Amino acid sequence: MFEIWETSEPARLISDAGSLKGALEKVDTMCRLRHDQAAAHVGEAGTGYQFEIRDPAGKALARLSYVPDTTRAYQSVVIDEMLCEDKDEENG
Repeated sequence: MFEIWETSEPARLISDAGSLKGALEKVDTMCRLRHDQAAAHVGEAGTGYQFEIRDPAGKALARLSYVPDTTRAYQSVVIDEMLCEDKDEENG
């Protein structure tokens, strides 16, 4: 089990996921949501958002700082290389 945290002040647990791939997809969804909110001028982006994926023991496995760029369409923060481990498991 992995936990997804938004570590901007105040830190809060957003969700959990059964796999690292699922956790990455949830972080991507949160970034897309923050981008859409910024484009609609909802809330205050300030200096951006910080996300963290934690393992079952609470240790941070990955951190991401995201600042919405509303001058262009949302582009996923998850790249294929991040999912490489899961692809290797599926192939073999």
